[in-house]
Amino acid sequence: MSSQQFGQYEGEMAELLDSFIVETNEIFEKLGPDLISLEKNPNDPELHNRIFRAVHTVKGTSSFLGFDQLTELAHNFEDVLNKIRKGELLVTQQRMDVMFSSFDVLKELLFRIEQRNGEPVEIEKSIEQLQAIARNEDTAEEKPVAKSSAPVVSSALQNEDKKDESSKESDQPKVHEQQTASQLQLKTAESTIRVDVSRLDELMNLVGELVLGRNRLSQINFKMNEAFEGHAMVRDLVETSSQIDLITTELQMAVMKTRMVQIAKVFNKMPRLVRDLSRELKRDIDLQMYGEETELDKSIIEEINDPLVHILRNAADHGIESAEERKKLGKPEKGTVIIKAEHEGNHIVISIQDDGKGIDIEKIKKKSIEKGLITAQQAAELSKREALNLIFAPGLSTAEKVSNVSGRGVGMDVVKTNITKLKGIVDIESEIGVGSKFIIKLPLTLAIIQGLLVKSSNESFAIPLNSVLEVVRVRKEEINTINGFEVIRLRDTVLPLARLNQIFSVDRQEKEDAWQYIVVVGLAEERLGIMVDSLLGQREVVIKSLGDYLGSIQGIAGSTILGDGKVIMIIDVGQFLTLTKKKNLELSSVNQFEKEHLIEQAS
Repeated sequence: MSSQQFGQYEGEMAELLDSFIVETNEIFEKLGPDLISLEKNPNDPELHNRIFRAVHTVKGTSSFLGFDQLTELAHNFEDVLNKIRKGELLVTQQRMDVMFSSFDVLKELLFRIEQRNGEPVEIEKSIEQLQAIARNEDTAEEKPVAKSSAPVVSSALQNEDKKDESSKESDQPKVHEQQTASQLQLKTAESTIRVDVSRLDELMNLVGELVLGRNRLSQINFKMNEAFEGHAMVRDLVETSSQIDLITTELQMAVMKTRMVQIAKVFNKMPRLVRDLSRELKRDIDLQMYGEETELDKSIIEEINDPLVHILRNAADHGIESAEERKKLGKPEKGTVIIKAEHEGNHIVISIQDDGKGIDIEKIKKKSIEKGLITAQQAAELSKREALNLIFAPGLSTAEKVSNVSGRGVGMDVVKTNITKLKGIVDIESEIGVGSKFIIKLPLTLAIIQGLLVKSSNESFAIPLNSVLEVVRVRKEEINTINGFEVIRLRDTVLPLARLNQIFSVDRQEKEDAWQYIVVVGLAEERLGIMVDSLLGQREVVIKSLGDYLGSIQGIAGSTILGDGKVIMIIDVGQFLTLTKKKNLELSSVNQFEKEHLIEQAS
């Protein structure tokens, strides 16, 4: 189909095309994992039938809409699947490779349709390979993936044939049963509705406004109760306020749930990735996935795929050893990678763990020194955690040579960038010879958040709670200065500090208090202690933009309105960290200039 032909899809036909794209994408999302399962379980007749039906559906709908290339490729794919389910063909490694390759071409054809790009795709090679399999003319001497499923499938088909024969002789009640089943299926289909994401965004925005109104009403209710306690009208106000509070919270949760998508949408792509990496790297890797039903906001789901892909590629290439190495070390020849997702309060935690060789800290330090990222002296002073976090530095790679899988030093940098963008935190745990574990902590949603309200020099700020690791109170004499920068010793690490009023140039008002509050924040692998005067508590805040007049202000994610009507700024922790580094660099330059000036005066 040429690009010009897409112009015919208007009105009802345009709706049909959109429905076709959505439904085919849903079919492909399930077909990928099913093909992986087929390779592992070639004896499963139910799986054979499910895969066959999926490709058959794509063939039929694409034929109706005139997508000839998609129809032709799906038809040849269907022929192979039909012979496999009839027991006429064995599932072999080579045949699975052809089917995966053909599936990739099917996805490319659908992508072209989504982009309204009618340029033809090279499908001849895939069709030739599928036809060769269907004729049983490919390398027949190759061993099957497992024992032939022919006997099982044949008996299943015989049963189906018997059912077909008996159905011809069946009486009216069975026809009625079929109609009832069809009606039930129709009701199930009608119980769902597709809604444009922009409508959900608009609804979320309105709920945000409602939350602000709810907070304001709660504040008025509190003040009225203080001033006129016991009055009948105040009691009515309290009851009404409580009811609105409850309904608003439930409405907010309901709207958030409509935006939630199961992380299985991302996880389902991983088995294919690991399979291809295993073949390319000639390593046997067992991928185990848990918590696929865990739900995340749609906006976060779209961004989390790349970090997980890069971490998995790293685990396969740098982590898992070859079968020979693992045998020498007394490990099972098959390496294991475990991906797990689970809820933890208002966060989701995703962990990727492998039982490979672990991360060699000394090797990372050496590479970092060679790249000029740190000095030898700095390397000697680094803690284990700080040394592990060096792998997120741009351009750093411990690979001996550049390959198709890794070695360019961009993978872990992408992980850090994407996790930072999502206001998340990433941690690494690793032990030589045992393996590594990457832990990603993300907020459930980015629209309405829990914030920690703090005060600095009579100005209030909100720090997103998902970035707050802990709050500590230290004596002022415990704050030390290293090379002109303030730090504290927090357990086994040295934590750099930043004064909130200094970063945002707020006039400092000295306090006589001997104690100092420090809010420890983390983003990706970085940690920082923010020094504040006091803590005002935890609140639910709605992130509102600063508008066209103020535009974008570095270090500020937006604003929110408190219950008393006061507007306060919400700190963007990622930009705040960048601002702190910039201020420290400026301070470092000034200190260096002062030192040189003093040396000149002394001489």
